[in-house]
Amino acid sequence: MKKRNVRLLLMTTILILISNVTSFAAEQDMAVINAQKYGILTLLPPLVAIILAFITKNVIVSLVIGVMSGGFLLNLNGINVFSALFNSFLDLIDRAVGALADPWNAGIILQVLAIGGVINLVAKMGGAKAIAESLAKKAKSAKSAQLITWAAGLLVFFDDYANSLIIGPMMRPVTDKMKVSRERLAFVIDATAAPVAGIAIISTWIGLEVGLIGDGFNAIGVNANAFSIFLSTLPYRFYNILILGFIVITAVLLKEFGPMREAELKARRGNTNLVSSKDIDEKISNEHSDLEPLPGVKLNIWNAIIPIGILIVGSLFAFYYSGYSTIMGGNDASLIQIFNNSPLSFIAIREAFSNADASVALFQSALFAGIVAIAMGVGKKIFTISQGLDIWVDGMKTLVITCVILICAWSLSSVIKELGTARYLIQLLSGSVPAFLLPSIIFVLGGIISFATGTSYGTMGILMPLTIPLAHSISPDMSYIIVCVSAVLTGSIFGDHCSPISDTTILSSMGAGCNHIDHVRTQMPYALFVGSIAILFGYIPAGMGLPIYLIMPLAFVAMFIGIQILGKSVDIDEKEESLIA
Repeated sequence: MKKRNVRLLLMTTILILISNVTSFAAEQDMAVINAQKYGILTLLPPLVAIILAFITKNVIVSLVIGVMSGGFLLNLNGINVFSALFNSFLDLIDRAVGALADPWNAGIILQVLAIGGVINLVAKMGGAKAIAESLAKKAKSAKSAQLITWAAGLLVFFDDYANSLIIGPMMRPVTDKMKVSRERLAFVIDATAAPVAGIAIISTWIGLEVGLIGDGFNAIGVNANAFSIFLSTLPYRFYNILILGFIVITAVLLKEFGPMREAELKARRGNTNLVSSKDIDEKISNEHSDLEPLPGVKLNIWNAIIPIGILIVGSLFAFYYSGYSTIMGGNDASLIQIFNNSPLSFIAIREAFSNADASVALFQSALFAGIVAIAMGVGKKIFTISQGLDIWVDGMKTLVITCVILICAWSLSSVIKELGTARYLIQLLSGSVPAFLLPSIIFVLGGIISFATGTSYGTMGILMPLTIPLAHSISPDMSYIIVCVSAVLTGSIFGDHCSPISDTTILSSMGAGCNHIDHVRTQMPYALFVGSIAILFGYIPAGMGLPIYLIMPLAFVAMFIGIQILGKSVDIDEKEESLIA
């Protein structure tokens, strides 16, 4: 993600992904005017999209109607309903074209397609199946399969998109063999994507987070090191940390609750209806999950390790080069001097990642990995160059549905931004509160906005410049402000996890080969449970000034007890296994 201007980032409000904004002042004025003009009606587009997503179980139709409902409001003049309806359709087209024309969004589309091509090449060369069989030997049970997936998710720490698109297809055969539901796999992927990238010291998120923090402190006239503040918030990222612990605890105990338990029991019993094959999007996802190699191919784990390794390592190099090029072409003399004197120092690497254009960097690495995979296949006489290119393109085709959903989601984000939805929510929910409750309220507000808009980035962009001055006005104590800042960063991820229109939620369900609505339905109770623990045993005590070394153990104990109370075993005993057999 390109960090060319801190103020530009602050001006990014309700977008699925950070994009360049050239007329922010006018857009903000329009958002404020529309928020006052339409009032509660500004909530219509996200509500329509979310409700229809649950009713129809068709994400694309829900998003399209959600966008058109917003366009209808904006184009409704007087009582000419038919004209407004027609213009809302034209507005939908304009927003979709505008979303795809944005360089950042275009880079995301290209990286999704390119990674799909790499995964398909790896599969057809037998690498994916070889890895699956190798991992399956270590994954002796449903418990170990989930823990291996969790650990793999931690390794892809640098980008949440890469996590969803790499770990999902690679671990799918393993979890299927161990009778772990696709819904559970999607949850593990989703919960190790944004939560990990959001707290990683070097990742595609850090530039946004550090930039927002630095500008917020500049606004109140406090000279603070933004990266140091970022590091100080890490212990208070309660939701991020607790959701990672939640995965391990439930996997070890083999206890689930709510819809997830139903899905897990069906999977354990070998229910063929584990994945909803009726939905078109799921059929496409199932095609992508076909990891069978070409006939006669000898299975070799290096056919997966080399291309995927190049994808991961190449991404790191691409991030560095992208950020390096941006900094060296800029006007920041201090940063340029750092790269001239010690280009491989921790500070240089951190700044390079912070200034990198992640969408382009990931596309570059995925494209290079695809070229290497084709060269390997041709060299081993698995296929010809022409056949390799066909396999690469076929892999892209299976992710076209994901790209369509992302374009629709970006269009929805555009219309709710113009309507001033976030502005209305803030005006509606903000107010004078006791000091110890402010972090919790910020967390909840961040969750509501990111749930309604489907974006963590946009929620951070709108809340951070409001949170730091507000927290400072209530208490100038730096530790208190840090807790409030962490509430913005983790609350945005919490709401994003619950939202069916979130881009990472969409990619996680696609990567796991799980029906999208089934993923949302099973994940939401878990996100709400962990979010509640984060508030009651995290942000409220932290707002009261309790030390973190007491808060974190208390929160984990509370979560463990909650799982023991709510959760029920999904481990089928030997007697039931014999009956099934």
